[in-house]
Amino acid sequence: MLLRTIKPAAALIALIAASPASASDLSGADTAWLLTATALVLFMTLPGLSLFYGGLVRVRNVLSVLMQCFALAALMSLVWFVAGYTLAFGSSGVDQGPWLGDMGNLFLSGISMDGVNGSIPDSLFVMFQMTFAIITPALIVGGFAERMRFSAMLIFCVAWVLLVYAPICHWVWGGGWLGSMGLQDFAGGTVVHISAGVAALVAAVMMGPRRGFGSVAMPPHNLTMTVTGAGMLWVGWFGFNAGSAVAADQSAAMAMLVTHLSAACGSLAWMAMEWLRHGKPSVLGIVTGMVAGLGTITPASGSVGPAAAVVIGLTAGVVCYFATITLKNRLKIDDSLDVFPVHGIGGILGTLMAGIFCSPHLGIFSGNGFSDGVDSIAGQLGIQATGVVATFVYTAIASWILFKVVDAIVGLRVDDDEETIGLDLVLHDERGYDL
Repeated sequence: MLLRTIKPAAALIALIAASPASASDLSGADTAWLLTATALVLFMTLPGLSLFYGGLVRVRNVLSVLMQCFALAALMSLVWFVAGYTLAFGSSGVDQGPWLGDMGNLFLSGISMDGVNGSIPDSLFVMFQMTFAIITPALIVGGFAERMRFSAMLIFCVAWVLLVYAPICHWVWGGGWLGSMGLQDFAGGTVVHISAGVAALVAAVMMGPRRGFGSVAMPPHNLTMTVTGAGMLWVGWFGFNAGSAVAADQSAAMAMLVTHLSAACGSLAWMAMEWLRHGKPSVLGIVTGMVAGLGTITPASGSVGPAAAVVIGLTAGVVCYFATITLKNRLKIDDSLDVFPVHGIGGILGTLMAGIFCSPHLGIFSGNGFSDGVDSIAGQLGIQATGVVATFVYTAIASWILFKVVDAIVGLRVDDDEETIGLDLVLHDERGYDL
């Protein structure tokens, strides 16, 4: 069983966001670790996710995906500076409402070099959370890859981070209603993976499939690039999950261990499913299974122990594998890079499994314990399910509205001829390769 001093990230982050501290409370160890974790999470987007996605698309669209990820890293940083952070976390020392943070940190006006929250600088917490606000919309790119206008993508993502990501982040981590209810989401099962996955699904349904989907083969153009990006994601995810402990302590160490085990098991489970069903294991399969294992352990990484992480990873590899097949082959939905079946389903699965394996009464599978006021798996599962449903429904409705508005303003999709030529030339007047 995990040490009883480990606490859910939602509680830690709410404490940091709500409680002022003095410079004497600053911890050099915690600060050093969070600086490292922040760099690792940014590394997940640039270059990790960029290369992972870039290799999965066809050759005529590789630059468009790299450009989208790079541009989002820059643009979402400014969005977080202007209003994203204050909408999500509000002002230190001020009781926050259940839905949104106050506007006391608009343009980061309340963030100074000397400010300390908890045991780390104010500015470091802002920067750490900024990297989450960067990668979440970047994940959505995989749902509309190879067919969305660059201008439409930028407008949508600005609005989405302010109107979808920031509110959900506040609900869970900023002192909002889900965190107060006792939702266990250590590093972003609801905030990051379900929200990004659902938004990608809405995009895929609204925009329709790529030309030739279902009748023309659309294999990745460069799996070497994808595997390189996957390795970067695996390493960067340690900052994502272990960094969410907001301290250099036993919680961070356990989060790192269970993250690694789940990634390994997700990889092997997906590989095994392909091997059994198709006779050969694929490189694409093993790296996709890794991402499924990572996304699924994310909400549970502060709540469970190693044995539970193995079960979660193995389950993720199998469930996300079948979800991918179902979405593409049976439902005929062209989520280009499998964002919803991997991240959305993985986030749902991990959030629910956190409610089971956090129980202190499961022997080798025991976790850190239920949230305050909860005394059973059924009670914790009810809270987890509430978080899943609320995130899913709100994201779906808000994303649909935003896509409709953006479509009316600039149009969501390039025309058929432009799609055939490829977004690299049509939107950026460049080629990914000139050999």
